[in-house]
Amino acid sequence: MRNVYSVSQVNRYIKSMFAEDYILHSIYVRGEVSNCKYHSSGHIYFTLKDASGTISCVMFAGRRRGLSFRMKEGDQVIAAGTVDVYERDGRYQLYADRIVLDGVGLLNARYEELKRRLEETGMFDEIYKKPIPGYIQTLGVVTAPTGAAIRDIINISTRRNPYIQIILYPAVVQGDGAAASICEGIRKLDRYGVDVIIIGRGGGSLEDLWAFNEESVAEAVFECGTPIISAVGHETDTVISDYVADLRAPTPSAAAELAVFSYEQFQSDLDAFERRLRGSMENRIFHLRRSTESLRRELAHLSPASRIRDRRMFAAQCEEKLNTSMARRIDICRRKADQSERLQSRMDRKLTDAHNQMRLYAAGLEQRSPLAKLSGGYGYVSDGSGRTVVSVDRVRTGDILNVQLRDGRLETEVKSVHPGDAKRKA
Repeated sequence: MRNVYSVSQVNRYIKSMFAEDYILHSIYVRGEVSNCKYHSSGHIYFTLKDASGTISCVMFAGRRRGLSFRMKEGDQVIAAGTVDVYERDGRYQLYADRIVLDGVGLLNARYEELKRRLEETGMFDEIYKKPIPGYIQTLGVVTAPTGAAIRDIINISTRRNPYIQIILYPAVVQGDGAAASICEGIRKLDRYGVDVIIIGRGGGSLEDLWAFNEESVAEAVFECGTPIISAVGHETDTVISDYVADLRAPTPSAAAELAVFSYEQFQSDLDAFERRLRGSMENRIFHLRRSTESLRRELAHLSPASRIRDRRMFAAQCEEKLNTSMARRIDICRRKADQSERLQSRMDRKLTDAHNQMRLYAAGLEQRSPLAKLSGGYGYVSDGSGRTVVSVDRVRTGDILNVQLRDGRLETEVKSVHPGDAKRKA
């Protein structure tokens, strides 16, 4: 036998087939709830059935936030999720992410799904929002040509500014072709070059407003280069275009208030600006006049004639000060010269007296000088060590003595020692 597969291989192959089917990754299934069981783990196991079939379903505890009510037997619901194979049992089932009651619940589910997806792409980010100009001249409106919305926009806009130019693109805002008509209106007004575009309509049910929840409309709003104000339905109504637009208005009337400036207030502001500008100019002129007068006085003070007079007065004062200073310096020099002469005279006398005194000291020293005695026949005797010989007791026969005379030195040897009479008597 050829091409024999195990059960697990077959189940795995079937699972891979389910995984490759894009439709089964995100699918909405409508049916009646049966065999609904809330497990202690938090999981919900149930079956969806219709007149000709059933499908097993499970919603895991981590997905319970996608269920806003408690399911019970017999509920008509729409379950959104993924159809996949439970490989161990070899059976497929719906893994539900969100469950809503049938009817309006389907539109709400589609609305929430598109909103989540567009938000993930960044189309709602504030960084892409364009500012609404403060003073516009042309206003583009994409709405139905008949109805309360356009009448309210025209009335409010012309009341606020009678000079505003309103360009209407008569769009289909409900039913088949509404989304395409709105997109075409946005693109044409953007190419025309209006200052601001208002898209919107009056109130209605979720189905009536659904054209403004279409992805194509959201993309047209996002890609538009002109600032867009979304004004759909009443204040409590919120559509996808509100999130993508540069500004959301709760009603078409409010959109006109936001888009069109009040000409009366504008004129009042201009008058206030004029008053402030005039006051500022007058104040500036006043200060400039004061500054000019001050400069005129300063210029008169700094004129050549005035500066020459000041220079002359300054020169005369300097001359007087210089003469006084010179006379004082001459007097000081004279006094210093007299003091110098007196000092020189004193120094001469001091030197003369000192010279005479030195002569007296020299004569006295001359008399006491050993050389003077040596010149009289005396001599100075010392032993070999240079010690003075003052007694014969310190001399022995054979010692070498030095005899210093006036004109030289003798070196002599002691032949004999003869003590004097005073030594013998003693």
